[in-house]
Amino acid sequence: MAVITKDDLIDSVADALQFISYYHPKDFIDALHAAYQREESQAAKDAMAQILINSRMCAMGKRPICQDTGIVTIFVRVGMDVSWETDMSLADMINEGVRRAYLLPDNVLRASILEDPAGKRKNTGDNTPAVIHTELVEGDTVEVELAAKGGGSENKSKLVMLNPSDSIADWVEKTVPTMGAGWCPPGMLGIGIGGTAEKAAVLAKQSLMESIDIHELQARGPQSATEELRLEIFSRVNALGIGAQGLGGLTTVLDVKIKDHPTHAASLPVAMIPNCAATRHAHFTLDGNGPGLQTAPSLSDWPEIAWEAGEGARRVNLDTVTRNEVADWKPGETLLLSGKMLTGRDAAHKRIQQLLDNGEALPNGIDFSNRFIYYVGPVDAVRDEAVGPAGPTTSTRMDKFTNMMLSKTGLLGMIGKAERGPAAIEEIKQHGAVYLMAVGGAAYLVSKAIKHSEIVAFEELGMEAIHEFTVEDMPVTVAVDAKGESVHQSGPAIWRGKLTSGEVKPVYFS
Repeated sequence: MAVITKDDLIDSVADALQFISYYHPKDFIDALHAAYQREESQAAKDAMAQILINSRMCAMGKRPICQDTGIVTIFVRVGMDVSWETDMSLADMINEGVRRAYLLPDNVLRASILEDPAGKRKNTGDNTPAVIHTELVEGDTVEVELAAKGGGSENKSKLVMLNPSDSIADWVEKTVPTMGAGWCPPGMLGIGIGGTAEKAAVLAKQSLMESIDIHELQARGPQSATEELRLEIFSRVNALGIGAQGLGGLTTVLDVKIKDHPTHAASLPVAMIPNCAATRHAHFTLDGNGPGLQTAPSLSDWPEIAWEAGEGARRVNLDTVTRNEVADWKPGETLLLSGKMLTGRDAAHKRIQQLLDNGEALPNGIDFSNRFIYYVGPVDAVRDEAVGPAGPTTSTRMDKFTNMMLSKTGLLGMIGKAERGPAAIEEIKQHGAVYLMAVGGAAYLVSKAIKHSEIVAFEELGMEAIHEFTVEDMPVTVAVDAKGESVHQSGPAIWRGKLTSGEVKPVYFS
């Protein structure tokens, strides 16, 4: 009988969460590099280059791949012959491991978990509690699958109760474009089929713990109906032309995973959950012989890729930029930003709205007039950093505040990731403003352009406080210009047309 101590589990969980914060799985790096080499869309290729460079930098510097260090999800299979040496519950041991990982001084991870989600939404401060799924199985070991899931991709999860005669592939093909690019493609799609509604969702999440192997499946051919469905969905989704970061291109998904469960004769529950460009998961087994610690990969596993903004990049001084200058920027153009910008996410925008509605002044004399706001919740700095990894958050969540910010504060532009909705685009056009896109999944790379950071308002909001950043040559793309043209609309349409016409070949398929 294996005796598992509480320290074995706590240490293993903490080690795994630190490990996945800065190491991508090798299968993901290999698949993304292969997609990068095949990509014919320059915008998508540039985005993937930044993601790959960021990944290598994080592996070297042991800092988070993404500023969103995720909500922890754990699947635990406990052997019924296991004996525990502990004075804590299984959940308490796991959460202690999470706590230690996220508060580790050498690599502080961002605490994103809020309690009282329908009320005060107060940050727990240590990213606990985790979401834990436990199963009792035969044997005398404890097997753990663990992931840190970012909110941008988790928010794009879909659940549907199809009729038994409906096509799952048709539903996926129709649904993926409605997810936008906030899930930071290219990534994986996890699909759960059958059981009940909640079972399908758990299956979808669990499928994302598997390694990327669509290449091998395509090479040998399908051997079951599920494998046929994986290949069909993979082909049809990539033919949509959505591409990396939603900019249009050949690769939208790197793999499609499916798990299923028997279901009622009248039902066909289907859940779909995407994994983003910061795919993070680890696995370990406890057998009574100490903790299950991760093995560091070799840096040779990462391709050495160079990326530069190019000679045509426009340098912008944020401290002197005018509305007339902004009006001249072109969709898809690369900008290098220098100067001061303010930050703000959901909670900060809500506070600003409350102040303005009450006729109150903004705190500390903050002035958004002719300035840019960056949608970001950075990781705390360590060592000599000005700020920790500071990649963009999903911009559509701020769409509801866009008119307020543009009409009442004099804001000139916004920086985030993924597309803006139709109403926000129209408001940007009406005010002669602009929306710029930074690459999601390149948070550490982006942070290197930030030379100084200080909190200037709402410090009590933690990572959602308003900061002022001083940046130097921060690379961004004009995603919505002052005339209201969006690259997230034009880019995928162009590449979908090329794929449909046969002008370019679909990914992996001849």
